[in-house]
Amino acid sequence: MFMDTEIIKEMSRKEKRLDNREANEYRNVKIEKGVVSSAAGSARVTLGDTKVVAGIKIETGTPFEDSFDEGVLMVAVEFIPFAYSEFESGPPSEESIEFSRVVDRAIRESKCIDFKKLCITEGEKVWMINIDIDVLDNGGNLIDACGLAAAAALADAKIPDMDEKGKPIYDKRGKESLPMNSIPVSTTFVKIGGSIFSDPTIYEEDAMDARLTVGTVEKEGKIFASSMQKGGIKGLTQDEIDKIIGMAEEKGKELRKLVQE
Repeated sequence: MFMDTEIIKEMSRKEKRLDNREANEYRNVKIEKGVVSSAAGSARVTLGDTKVVAGIKIETGTPFEDSFDEGVLMVAVEFIPFAYSEFESGPPSEESIEFSRVVDRAIRESKCIDFKKLCITEGEKVWMINIDIDVLDNGGNLIDACGLAAAAALADAKIPDMDEKGKPIYDKRGKESLPMNSIPVSTTFVKIGGSIFSDPTIYEEDAMDARLTVGTVEKEGKIFASSMQKGGIKGLTQDEIDKIIGMAEEKGKELRKLVQE
């Protein structure tokens, strides 16, 4: 691991990578929808050696007091111990909580879901969307993999039908899709030395000085940056941030097409 990190740092000075990718090139991405039959929506994402599965449960519940006429979204990322030697069983780690919040923010701040259309009775009953993401293999860049899986699962999801008494029918897949107007995508970049790389491997994450995840969304033919999350111990210059945003818009467009297929 130490030797790989030193090699990566040395190669980064020439904007080179161990796997010969270009600085703004992602590893192979595979998205499969409908992989969990018991879920309202689901997706499995393979990003290089990283594999995650997202499942969605949609049920009725009580709205929050400050959003009494809107549905509820909750995201949870779980690190399964066999996915990576450093993952441990027990309560959620700080990293899994951070990733959950980053995925949640990318969806929420993109305004891709019309939460008011998920209100059944104001102040009493709304649809609650629970996204559970399991990390199966950690090969790096979990944030983007989890974000893609969440977005694809949302696109796959169906709201449960109601019976004549107004109760949800959970044992049968519904007919109505979620009220989505766009697809949110997260793209992550790391700074190693003076170079910026997209879609970092687990070894590049070990060698990074800083990380920046940018959530983007496309509406009316225009791409907007809707969220950001900084990581790593060192900072980024304004020029580096501007460069990353431009790269995020470009890569986000490519990833969004894969989710929509």
